[in-house]
Amino acid sequence: MTIGRFGLRRMDYDFPPYRPPSEANSLLLRVTRGCPWNRCTFCSMYKRIKFEIREMEEIKGDIELARDLYGDRVGTVFIGDSDSLVFKTELIVQIMNFLYASFPRIERVTSYARAMTLSRKPVVDLEKIRQAGLTRLHVGLETGDGDLLKEIHKGGTPEEMIEAGRKAKAAGFEYSLYVLLGIGGEERWGQHAKGTAEVLNRIDPHFIRVRTFIPQPDSPLYGALEEGHFQLPSPETILKETKLLLQALHVTSEFLSDHVSNLLPLHGKLPEDKEKMIQRIDEVLRELKENKSLREELEMRRNLTNL
Repeated sequence: MTIGRFGLRRMDYDFPPYRPPSEANSLLLRVTRGCPWNRCTFCSMYKRIKFEIREMEEIKGDIELARDLYGDRVGTVFIGDSDSLVFKTELIVQIMNFLYASFPRIERVTSYARAMTLSRKPVVDLEKIRQAGLTRLHVGLETGDGDLLKEIHKGGTPEEMIEAGRKAKAAGFEYSLYVLLGIGGEERWGQHAKGTAEVLNRIDPHFIRVRTFIPQPDSPLYGALEEGHFQLPSPETILKETKLLLQALHVTSEFLSDHVSNLLPLHGKLPEDKEKMIQRIDEVLRELKENKSLREELEMRRNLTNL
């Protein structure tokens, strides 16, 4: 267990702990260890960790320890590791009840979730979990293109991604979907953007968060890049892909480019801020033609091997 910037660390905790940037100051409460799927070719997280569901007494012990140390300073909580909804519904509800009883000032509890787990979970179960206090789900879509989903071993189809998102929204969750810019490489950026927009349009998530694909040494796709089977897209291609994605979106989502991997910080409400974000992309595309130092700066982001 760890808690944001307060610095509590258990000796048996795997570091670094993974969480969204928006949960930087949250209590990180671990209910599972690792990832139950752990086959995505782009991902380096949890590769050396065997998946486990933690014992209830251990989880409650972590909550009690955090309560004793931090008391009412805890306002937000992030549930880890990668897919807490694999827990039985009644156990998740029990954890939520204990958490809220321990921290009466909690305003938000969020978790990573896997779309395939959501698609299999009955809506009535999702509603119970939401009513118990889990407020937001962070889910990796990565791409809405069916061919690319197969290639990156995501384990789901566009239709299953749509079903998962609609069920989560129907149950009352805030739904945050992640898109991986550049996962189509230099050649298939167009189909990636169009397929992704189609899925997002049919879900209309509360948040769309984009990340730029940077090959990580522990991921299978890193090996494919070294062997010449995958071509990284240029900065221009990434920006054109982002522009095409925005142009094809017809949603009421908040669009966030809020990660160190991204070439350009973009943040806006759709559809109101769509044109403003597209104009910003066009400005950078024009500047790239003349500004050598800008190109070098963007290319340097490919050296980020510890995100």
